[in-house]
Amino acid sequence: MTSKIIYKGGLRTEAVHLQSGTQIETDAPTDNNGKGERFSPTDLVATALGSCMLTIMGIAGNTHGYKIAGTEVEITKIMTSNPRRIGEIVVKMTIKGQDTYSDKEKAIIENTAMTCPVFLSLHEDVKKTVEFLWPKN
Repeated sequence: MTSKIIYKGGLRTEAVHLQSGTQIETDAPTDNNGKGERFSPTDLVATALGSCMLTIMGIAGNTHGYKIAGTEVEITKIMTSNPRRIGEIVVKMTIKGQDTYSDKEKAIIENTAMTCPVFLSLHEDVKKTVEFLWPKN
């Protein structure tokens, strides 16, 4: 078992990661009867995409000898209705860690990010718009 989730009432849940004991609370968003005081479940899905991309890029960096420490990802989740679901996740990735990256390193980083497990697990109807911003030489 990976986690245990308890409904706390008031459209809030508490999830516990069983291996580490780390806790995450969620709230329904304000546009769906909630308080919006925590990540919503769909916020976590969108955020998981960015975290997964960075993690896999870091693993590839260890293998191929490039650095990405300090790289930042901005996530924008766009909801649709009928049915209410995530329609698009916009990922803006500012690559940091080195002053420059070779064309080969850029290709590895971009390919790795676009094939992370969360990216591949999201339904094809969820549009994924990804922008890579590289250091200026």
